[in-house]
Amino acid sequence: MEFSIKSGSPEKQRAGCVVVGVFEGRKLSAAAQAIDAAAKHGVSEVLRKGDLEGGLGKTLLLHNLPGVPADRVLLVGLGREREFGEAAYRTAMAATVKALKATGASDATLCLTDAPVKRRDTDWKVEHAVLAMMEGAYRFDRLKSKPPENNKRSLRKVVLHVPRRSEIAAGEQAAARATAIAEGIAFAKDLGNLPGNHCTPTYLAEQAVEMGKRQGVKVEVLEQKDLERLGMGCFLAVARGSRQPPKLIVMEYHGGKRDAQPVALVGKGITFDTGGISLKPGAEMDEMKFDMCGAASVLGTMKAIALMRLPINVVGVIPATENMPGGNAIKPGDVVTTMSGQTVEILNTDAEGRLVLCDALTYVEKYKPSAVVDVATLTGAMVIALGHVATGLFANNDSLARELIAAGENSWDRAWHMPLWDEYQEALKSNFADIPNIGSRAGGSITAACFLSRFTKAYPWAHLDIAGTAWKSGAEKGATGRPVAMLSHFLVKRALA
Repeated sequence: MEFSIKSGSPEKQRAGCVVVGVFEGRKLSAAAQAIDAAAKHGVSEVLRKGDLEGGLGKTLLLHNLPGVPADRVLLVGLGREREFGEAAYRTAMAATVKALKATGASDATLCLTDAPVKRRDTDWKVEHAVLAMMEGAYRFDRLKSKPPENNKRSLRKVVLHVPRRSEIAAGEQAAARATAIAEGIAFAKDLGNLPGNHCTPTYLAEQAVEMGKRQGVKVEVLEQKDLERLGMGCFLAVARGSRQPPKLIVMEYHGGKRDAQPVALVGKGITFDTGGISLKPGAEMDEMKFDMCGAASVLGTMKAIALMRLPINVVGVIPATENMPGGNAIKPGDVVTTMSGQTVEILNTDAEGRLVLCDALTYVEKYKPSAVVDVATLTGAMVIALGHVATGLFANNDSLARELIAAGENSWDRAWHMPLWDEYQEALKSNFADIPNIGSRAGGSITAACFLSRFTKAYPWAHLDIAGTAWKSGAEKGATGRPVAMLSHFLVKRALA
């Protein structure tokens, strides 16, 4: 999809469709007023008949308005004007995308980007318009023998209207940034949506290598013998039950100064999680193909920052394996030794994410990172705590936590800062090893983060538990690509600091 930024008169746009807003009470936005005047109040006449009241997300398509060169005019309800904020803008944009897809328009001019959104500038509106359009265009049907037919022409060109000519350059930068982030999100979603028999650890490594070649990212894949030499006992313990060989995928993006400390991203890459010997219930176990969405988000973020050519150094590390119940699988009660030398008593083999992550978190010490962020579908307890809206954020450094929270607010890929107090560490006690891999049920997402914190003493660290936000269930089942947008904004801000 091709995006461009223009200013000028909405009523003079020659396009397949011009999109304008209507607030509740049939109050026309500035762009809608201009079109209404050109059409000799044709829009007002239609609204007076009760076809659209301006309710948020409601749409009405008008054809061949007199005095307006556009083939169609799409009216989009913006809700109450005084309540038109970020969430309302995104809802209106989603409704716009859905309505445009139902038309035969191959190009459109969006004038919602010049509607005032509380606390947000034009750049923000442009970025989220592009993300909404790219999200609406996303399809995953590569595994269907006959992809669904679409008799409508697809939307190919979108003009985003800004109020002033002076805003065009900044709008173009925002559109380019959003396009890169959207491509990273789509890459992460593609990987997450693939089933476990397609997206194996080997496949994930191959995709990283291919992405690296295309985007100029150095990629190295460590094999089982390499992991044994490194002493990654926890990672290897999880991999023991699977016939698929484990892979440690290491990506290095060099965009900053040679001697600048990198930011490290670590993504959980369990390409399918049965729970191991502590077998999961059968219901919805198919969704455990999404247990590598942390890895997918790191890959997507690496692609996004490479497309943006950010002046920053970033390392991405992905421990990839399956968690299977085989004859050689780890058992509850087993004790294994981590790369750090700490020993872990396995009380539940379904708490495997923290086992692969702890060795990866030790591995990244070699880069002397300025900050480390791990991303993982780690705990069901996180879903109970925050539902499917916010990602859980834990950190040993409040400044880093604030950076990520701000990046989430700006990208609208939001996180909530959870506690990581010393008192919670008391739940992690073992009679037979340095630490057990689980605590009690109470505060399960917190004690999981406490486990990881034992391996992050050497650097500022944050942990993103995306168990509730990495995918959707039900009729819209599929990976979301979160938190690629948050991580991308976090790295953009760091690069420009």
